[in-house]
Amino acid sequence: MSRFEEPQHSDFRRLNDSIGVDFRLWPHEIAQSRAHVRMLAERGIVTAKDAEALLAGLEAVEGELRDGRFASSDADEDIHMAIERRLTELAGAVGGRLHTARSRNDQVATDLALYTRERAAEAQAQLTHLMTTLLGRAEEHANWPLPGYTHLQRAQPVYLGHHLLAYFWMLARDRDRFAFTERQSRRLPLGAGALAGVNFDTDRQGLARELGFDAPVPNSIDAVSNRDFVLDYLAAAATCSTHLSRLGAELVLWSSAEFAFCELPDAWSSGSSIMPQKKNPDAAELLRAKAPRMVGHLAALHGVLHGLPLTYNKDLQEDKAHLFDAVDTLELTLAAATGMVAGVRFDRERMREAAGDELIAATDVADLLVRLGVPFREAHGAVAGLVRTALDSGRSLSQLSTQELAAHSQTLADHSEEYRAVLAQNSWLESKTSEGGTAAARLSEQLAAARATLDEGAAG
Repeated sequence: MSRFEEPQHSDFRRLNDSIGVDFRLWPHEIAQSRAHVRMLAERGIVTAKDAEALLAGLEAVEGELRDGRFASSDADEDIHMAIERRLTELAGAVGGRLHTARSRNDQVATDLALYTRERAAEAQAQLTHLMTTLLGRAEEHANWPLPGYTHLQRAQPVYLGHHLLAYFWMLARDRDRFAFTERQSRRLPLGAGALAGVNFDTDRQGLARELGFDAPVPNSIDAVSNRDFVLDYLAAAATCSTHLSRLGAELVLWSSAEFAFCELPDAWSSGSSIMPQKKNPDAAELLRAKAPRMVGHLAALHGVLHGLPLTYNKDLQEDKAHLFDAVDTLELTLAAATGMVAGVRFDRERMREAAGDELIAATDVADLLVRLGVPFREAHGAVAGLVRTALDSGRSLSQLSTQELAAHSQTLADHSEEYRAVLAQNSWLESKTSEGGTAAARLSEQLAAARATLDEGAAG
């Protein structure tokens, strides 16, 4: 019997059905169903005989799903109903007892929490792998100079190891965000029923322990309506993807002929359909392009939840499409970033040549004047004048005469030997001795701190 006199319209079925999206939740659905059956039997809500038949049927259904033999039916609205339908076909009428003391509302929320927890753990593992790769390349290139940039203009020289570690620390924060997401996914929704609880003396604490949750969600209304943990994953993924996009953008620039700082591995590059000489950094470009897609998923789910009345509404079905695509995209881009970082070849001489541009020592010259007692703003103006003189005459700063120095700063003219010592390339790098700076001693400290961070993550 049904309360409806008319069948559902075919277009409504296409709109309403989600099995094409949520099919991937089947391992979690099987796991929670097993735990649910065992709890029902322990509480005497179903007989031991019925529980045995249900567990045997679930094992058979799991085998079909694992082996790709599971046949969906046109009547399957989602993976939850599909599994129950197939269980009843295999086990008989007893299959109908599986849904005792359970609603699809708490069922779906539980599967999603299990899935999100699993993928948040995987994201942490992938981030650790990428961080390890970055740290290895930073150690390998600890003393390779290159220009640092602001506004995409040469600004101050740094060591390549120092530059690569900037991404390491971004990713360390990303890993912390996914660890938070994992913790937020450790409250069990199952047992909340449709919204108010169930009419049976169930054991939610036991279910939580069996399924690896810390405890049940304390409020049944919140249990079925909460999707914060999905937002947490999407927020972490959006920020992480933004970091990957910045890495991708630099790899694109650095591998261009105009920069020529590096060459990307063939395995992560593409050719041109018409220009045989081309080696395109397509993987790095896609790291850029995927980031706004991830931010879009986060914004879209905020839009779904915004103003949504409690408790369950069909709107919540949209959570899975956003989450699943974000998971797939993030895991693929993390793998791509790791592959590119591991295989990229840097051109030491080209970077050294670019870092040897004396104009990027201008700040060091200004700092020399400050150390000699000149106020910084006055020093800044004097050095700006020197730069203008050098550019207008097509010379470097070190080629300016003592008389030309005096025209802008008598203090510099009086200390011309110190001025010329500052313009020696190594001094630009090794003068940055503040904590977190690029000087070799500080970089060595940072490498040790990065190694310790990796070890802490592995221990956690």
